[in-house]
Amino acid sequence: MTFGFAPSAATSMSASADSANRLARMLEPAEWAEAGIPLLRSPREVVSGLHSRHRPTPATAVVAVLDHEERLTASASFARRSTASDGWEFRNALLAHLRRVIPHDLRRRTPVRTAVLLYCREGDERWTEEDGAWMWGLRDACTLHGLRCGAYITLTHGGWQVLGEGRGGRRPHSMSQPSALADASLDQDPAPLRTGGGAAQALRHTAATAGYALRIRLRRRAPR
Repeated sequence: MTFGFAPSAATSMSASADSANRLARMLEPAEWAEAGIPLLRSPREVVSGLHSRHRPTPATAVVAVLDHEERLTASASFARRSTASDGWEFRNALLAHLRRVIPHDLRRRTPVRTAVLLYCREGDERWTEEDGAWMWGLRDACTLHGLRCGAYITLTHGGWQVLGEGRGGRRPHSMSQPSALADASLDQDPAPLRTGGGAAQALRHTAATAGYALRIRLRRRAPR
């Protein structure tokens, strides 16, 4: 005769609640795109620089803080230790490493520095629940440290990808050897640049209008 115990209703409810909480602590790609995450001006240089400095392998996260000119201010890398994709645990890990490498900016009215996250993992470039948990964790950690939430970048065997932007490249990838820092920006694999909504044309129009107005003011000031 075999004796056993069926899981209690309380245990089942607790497991269901924990699963629901984990799902709530992740961001879908559409939610990330609507969050107003600032675009990186030179994503390839950022990725290559972090790859050269930290040499990430699968299950390694690299969090970096950039100033207003996109220069690297501080960075840290660490291995993922959580078995479940939980944004709360990812948030705590990111916040702990941010506190070690850079003071918070909570006294400022608006953030002046931006945190980006590069995560090296297995699989392809498609979004996963793990990515959603990292996105949630990055956004929350930035809020608690007084930083602006920046790009989330995955590094897989196929290359790198800025999730939510559609920009990426084949090198570096999760198995490639790090290049020298001086050569980090000399990648021959161009990444597609998405201007979106005629931004480049609008900038050209603004520049032309400003130049015309300047010529008019100079003519009015010229002696006759």
